[in-house]
Amino acid sequence: MIVFTESSIQTDALLDEVSLPEAGAVVLFLGTTRNLTDGRETDFLDYMCYPEMAKKKLAELEKEAAEKWPILRCAIAHRLGRLEVGEVSVGVAVSAAHRDAAFEAGRWLIDALKEVVPIWKRENWVDGTSQWVHPGVPDDNTMSAIEKKNLPQD
Repeated sequence: MIVFTESSIQTDALLDEVSLPEAGAVVLFLGTTRNLTDGRETDFLDYMCYPEMAKKKLAELEKEAAEKWPILRCAIAHRLGRLEVGEVSVGVAVSAAHRDAAFEAGRWLIDALKEVVPIWKRENWVDGTSQWVHPGVPDDNTMSAIEKKNLPQD
């Protein structure tokens, strides 16, 4: 299951999706909007993506995880739009017969998602400034005008 939503992530639905009688382990990771980033106070976040491309990439990651670990099922949900401090931005659930596979696959999935899936996050700080961030995108100080132009626009 891969879901993009502008509503709250339904953690019960993620857990239901991966729960099976043969699963001795179910791992759920939730990424939440924190109030500080690099010493700056966060007001809110904005998330944007190109859903078809992002879903395709997430499906590839799910397949790769199933090839690396004996997982039974996985489910991923990511919020889009505006998120307030404390809200869940991403959920990754994985089931396996044993906990090592579930933990390792879940950790790998969230790390890979943050690295390669085209989901863009804009940090909006209480001082009124904002910045688009993505692990594969340089920060504003090193980004060329062309690179900045290609980021999602408001």
